[in-house]
Amino acid sequence: MKYDIPAEFFKRLQALPKNIQAKFAKTLLLFIQDPFHPSLHTKKMKGRVGVWECRIDRAYRFTFHYEINERDEKVCRFRNIGPHDILDTRP
Repeated sequence: MKYDIPAEFFKRLQALPKNIQAKFAKTLLLFIQDPFHPSLHTKKMKGRVGVWECRIDRAYRFTFHYEINERDEKVCRFRNIGPHDILDTRP
């Protein structure tokens, strides 16, 4: 699987506290190994077709979706990262 971290996602990541950035790095490694590992609490978002959410810690989340690129490869595209309320405003 391919992974795409758009510039806007990366910019939001860099704006987060350093400890959350470090937690995301660990979460990302686990996510790549197993996106449905129980500690990630990965689930489809209600009311958002094809958008998933994943837990960094109790207060922070990131969202993503899957798509097929021009080479017919499955790509996981990261959408947003931040405090839990991003799920309500900009998933």
